[in-house]
Amino acid sequence: MQLRSSHELPTSVVADVLIVPLYIDDGLEGPVADVNSALGGGLARALEAKEVTGKKGQAMLFRSEVLRCPRIYALGLGKREKLEAKDLARWAGTAVRRLGKRAATTFAFIVPAEIAEAEAAAAFIVEGVLTASLDTTLYRTKQEDLITLNAVTLLGRDTDALDRGAQRGAILGAAVNSARTWALMPANEMTPSILAERAREVAQAPDLSIDVLDEARMRALGMNALLGVSQGSAQPATLSVITYLGDPESKERLALVGKAITFDSGGISLKPAADMEAMKYDMCGGAAVIAAMGAIAALKPKINVIGVVPSSENLPGPTATKPGDIHTAMSGKTIEVINTDAEGRLILSDALHYAKTLGATRIIDCATLTGACVVALGHAAAAAVTNDEAFLKGFLAVANQTGERFWQMPLYDDYKEEVKSTIADLRNACGRPAGSLTAAAFLQAFVGETPWIHLDIAGTAYSDDNGPGMAKGPTGTPVRALVQYVLSEAK
Repeated sequence: MQLRSSHELPTSVVADVLIVPLYIDDGLEGPVADVNSALGGGLARALEAKEVTGKKGQAMLFRSEVLRCPRIYALGLGKREKLEAKDLARWAGTAVRRLGKRAATTFAFIVPAEIAEAEAAAAFIVEGVLTASLDTTLYRTKQEDLITLNAVTLLGRDTDALDRGAQRGAILGAAVNSARTWALMPANEMTPSILAERAREVAQAPDLSIDVLDEARMRALGMNALLGVSQGSAQPATLSVITYLGDPESKERLALVGKAITFDSGGISLKPAADMEAMKYDMCGGAAVIAAMGAIAALKPKINVIGVVPSSENLPGPTATKPGDIHTAMSGKTIEVINTDAEGRLILSDALHYAKTLGATRIIDCATLTGACVVALGHAAAAAVTNDEAFLKGFLAVANQTGERFWQMPLYDDYKEEVKSTIADLRNACGRPAGSLTAAAFLQAFVGETPWIHLDIAGTAYSDDNGPGMAKGPTGTPVRALVQYVLSEAK
């Protein structure tokens, strides 16, 4: 796809379609006014007749034999004074989803001047364009209405800023789509070993290195919690470590740890059959970390980052872990397995401890960890839990500006008491009350005093419905937040 920016008039640009921003109860200004004039006042008349109002997502298509764009798509952004840069990803994605399926392959966008930072505006537009273009019907023998993107033009005054933003948005959009594509793959084509291969491919980029631990190495290190989950499957577990040293002189290391259960049947504590096919998405956290590491290397921030991805299947094979079994984790802590479907925290326990041995001075983990999180927050936001308030405050300030949403949940000492076992150090399940928070308390036992943030993305990692700017299926959460936080922390 060709990306370009231009300060030419929208009435002169060549594309299949020109995307024009509209606002609620507001006049037509600047380039939009020029387009209205070229349309013989058609935009103004449509607004006056309430055929289009500027409401978010509401649109009207105009055709022109005068302009060099035969189609003009006026697409609402809501109230002008409430517009944020992150809104532009969905705005652009909506246009591409609707018109890309109607044979448009080249798009021109009037970049809203209301966003003071042209670079940020361009980044969100291009990210939205790319994530909108990915269709999730990858395995159909006959594809219909696929979106093809040949060129995107951004129209605005500061073309240098637009170019920089477009390149950043292209990197981020591609990373998000990589994570989504891996998550879409069924478990017979996305095993722990295959995911490790995807990690190796990403790590071929300059400034990245990789180490993939097999089960023999994990066993030698005492990672019995992770291995305990995989022992019911014929597919061996893996643990992938991708390293980016953007500031070799610094001893600071931010670790991104992602849960990657490539299929979760629940193990002996078998899940209900209904909707179990969606459990291929239980590796979304790990996919996000691998994709984020690729984007970080491409953007080259001056910071050190380690991506740690433990991966396993959770199946009820003849050698599977049984409820009541006890495993000794790499840290030396003993874990009583109450419910084999609480497996994510088991593989994360060894991965978190291993990240510390690799020199991690701060840790962010992301995992489709608990159904309880979906009960608490639905699909509107992911839960965020921490042992360091300042760390989380800084993360949320950045993450919630990416279009992904996170909501802080408490980590009271009560939950730490709940995860204590009567026979071992810890138990991996404590019943229904505060399920997402007792899971977080379990994880905290393996990070100790290291500043740590836990993101439970169970409700936001994938969507069951087509959105206006993205096809149903995996969303790529939290690739955007992880990358933007790393960029914000770079020196």
